[in-house]
Amino acid sequence: MAILGTLLKQGIKLRESLDQERNSPLDLQRNELKELLKTAEDTEFGKAHGFKDLLKSADKDKLYAVFKEQVPVHSYNEMYNKWWYKNRLGQKNITWPGKVKYFALSSGTSESSSKYIPVTKDMMKSIQKTSIRQILSLSKFDIPSHTFESGILMLGGSTHLNYNGTYFEGDLSGITTGQIPFWFQHFYKPGKKIASNRSWDEKLDQITRNAKKWDIGIIAGVPAWIQILMEKIITYYGVKTIHDIWPNLKIYVHGGVSFEPYRKGFEQLLAKPLVYIETYLASEGFIAYQNKPEVRSMHLVLNNGLFYEFVPFNEENFDADGQMVSNPKTYMIDEVEENKEYAILITTCAGAWRYLIGDTVKIVNKEEAEIVITGRTKHFLSLCGEHLSVDNMNKAIELVAKELNIAVKEFTVAGIPHDTLFAHHWYVGTDDKVDSELLMHKIDEKLKELNDDYKVERSAALKEVFLDILPTKVFYDYLRHQGKEGGQNKFPRVLKKDKLPSWLEFLENQGK
Repeated sequence: MAILGTLLKQGIKLRESLDQERNSPLDLQRNELKELLKTAEDTEFGKAHGFKDLLKSADKDKLYAVFKEQVPVHSYNEMYNKWWYKNRLGQKNITWPGKVKYFALSSGTSESSSKYIPVTKDMMKSIQKTSIRQILSLSKFDIPSHTFESGILMLGGSTHLNYNGTYFEGDLSGITTGQIPFWFQHFYKPGKKIASNRSWDEKLDQITRNAKKWDIGIIAGVPAWIQILMEKIITYYGVKTIHDIWPNLKIYVHGGVSFEPYRKGFEQLLAKPLVYIETYLASEGFIAYQNKPEVRSMHLVLNNGLFYEFVPFNEENFDADGQMVSNPKTYMIDEVEENKEYAILITTCAGAWRYLIGDTVKIVNKEEAEIVITGRTKHFLSLCGEHLSVDNMNKAIELVAKELNIAVKEFTVAGIPHDTLFAHHWYVGTDDKVDSELLMHKIDEKLKELNDDYKVERSAALKEVFLDILPTKVFYDYLRHQGKEGGQNKFPRVLKKDKLPSWLEFLENQGK
């Protein structure tokens, strides 16, 4: 199918893509909100919140103001306990027209029990459409045509979904991969049979044994698991780099966590540089993707079934545990400030309404609606006002790893009591030799440079920083122990509440 590569290199684009480029972010989002309200006006949720009257009474300039007066913000528990549980019982027209046939199981990295996120037909169409837009945006990158004629390896959850007689449930990656269009199946690896395997270890073994048969040009998946797979393949075939097996490998599409802490170890497995492309595909929808080379930011998808609100991530709107207040200040895309941190609320064509997705972002280009992910609302440390974000942690690890010439594949941090005050305890996963005291000191100093609040509190209430170095394998063994191996599962960057005792008990049992 050489024609695919030719089309991409010529930069052919969909009309929907051009629509987003022609209109302002505000106009696109106003239209999206209106369409979502119109579509859902006869659902139980729409009737309960007066969508018909809202649409009649409010003009386009006032629609959002009336919308947020009539519709409350929702956490997952609030959305599920009042509305989504009915979808699981087989009821229809609850928060979106029709029945929900699929649920994505998502525990994220902050909750112990699985969340059931509805995936409607409209949402699957939305994800497919945005995926095609992202593929077409690759025409802007310096990529040879033959890359797009090679295979695309997508390492995700099992496509074998559980069915209870009413709906299917599984990883979003498993749901969407099972719905790939026929024309894409020629390129897709590892293929339906291997992808349906529920055993993560067996799946990696099967991919490894078949790797040499495939010509892979693009790989997609969570950094930790892609790196583990590449290491496994390199060892199995006794070669030096993954390019000895896949010489045409050129693109890595990643998301879910910051790639920077993995970069050094990742690139040791390559013979030539890759084009790295970040995506923001959550269980609740395909939110953003990188559409320009040499930039860290991603382009928000503004006209494909998603409406966004932005909540300033501060003490006024969130408590010390990252819980949002009942009536936070919210803004549309035209009202945000660049380089300020916000939590995202989304309203979607899967029946999520003013739903706190749990991620924090910064808008780095308001006119182009470009964002970077900075962390999670519950993955930050502020025991005494240090306001340490995951973004700060990732950057410190990246800088220190480069300075000490080590590869840090995983890390996590806990805030703990220390005497009458507080301390941070770091657990750093690296298989390189490094002095723990030196590593602790370097990370501490970098954080002082990156975060003024942290610097102040290190001379006040944040009295100590502790650090343990662990083999990388320990982090993945813990995920396996928690039943979260592979697919979209990531290790939490901050350990709070029930997560910390579980982690400490695991380490003790492992003799660590």
